[in-house]
Parts: sequence; structure tokens; C-alpha cells
Amino acid sequence: MTKTTKLVSASQPENYEAASVELENIVAKMEAGQMPLEDSLAAYKRGIELLQYCQNTLQTAQQQVRILETDMLKNFSTSGIDER
Repeated sequence: MTKTTKLVSASQPENYEAASVELENIVAKMEAGQMPLEDSLAAYKRGIELLQYCQNTLQTAQQQVRILETDMLKNFSTSGIDER
């Protein structure tokens, strides 16, 4: 990795999918075993950052789904009541 590559890849991912693809690429390169030690350490650090980003993004999405489901269930249960 060059210094330019390290600076560019250290930026915030565009979205979950981009982070996932970058993480997969890092894993593939590391598994190939052709990286110098310094590059391997930098790649490992970036991989951890990407993994945390992906986990946080998924947790946020799960929270939003829970909120939406709760609201939908509340609306569903009150709309079924016979109002007389």
C-alpha cells in the first residue's frame, strides 16, 4: 500500500455495501499472504474499522425495523377494535 492508498482507504465508507466490498477485498489480500508486514497491519486496522462500521450500520437498521414493527403492531391492534 502506498501512502496515498492508505489515506484514501482510511476515509469513511460511502455506505454499508461499499464497506462490505472493501472488507472482502482486504480479507482476500490478507489470505493470499503476499502483503508485507506493515501493509498487513494497516489492512488489519482498516478491516477492524470497516467491520465496526458495518456492525453499527446493521444495528441502526435493526433498531429502525424494531421501531417500525412496534408502530405497525400498535396501529394494527387499535384498528381492529370495534369502535361503538
